[in-house]
Amino acid sequence: MDRYTKPAILLHWLTALLIIAAFALGVIMTDIPGLTPTKLKYYSWHKWLGITVLALAVIRVLWRKANRPPAPPASMPQWQVKAADATHALLYLLIFAVPITGYLYTTAAGVPVVYLGLFQIPAAFEPNAEWKPVLKAVHYWLNMLLAGAVALHVGAALKHQFIDRDGVLRRMLP
Repeated sequence: MDRYTKPAILLHWLTALLIIAAFALGVIMTDIPGLTPTKLKYYSWHKWLGITVLALAVIRVLWRKANRPPAPPASMPQWQVKAADATHALLYLLIFAVPITGYLYTTAAGVPVVYLGLFQIPAAFEPNAEWKPVLKAVHYWLNMLLAGAVALHVGAALKHQFIDRDGVLRRMLP
């Protein structure tokens, strides 16, 4: 059975780990009451993770365009192939949309983004008190949609591994 390329596997798992870390940090940091040094540190780390995920998303799309993924197993029903394609498209869309909306929310809040403490990402626009709650909500709900899509993706991979036993998961394992 065909496998994904080593760079595709590395990009997949690195992106997955960073998304999980950013999501967990987002939950933790928003539960910290007040404005503490720890909370500010976590917000910075969360932003760094988001920017890194966005950069990896660009690399992943470019890699995927140049390197076709392996074909689904011949035994996979066509509806599952279409569902997998739709889920992958949604995941790619969200891997871009979540960090971008986070950046836009931060911009609306008037908070600078200093990547890894080294350089400031330019603000997209002036702070905007009206857009801030809207972008915060959009960022939150896109995160929830991403969590659901990831759960669906993981569930499908586990189904293929333990029920179908068709080798789909092995193609993406290091």
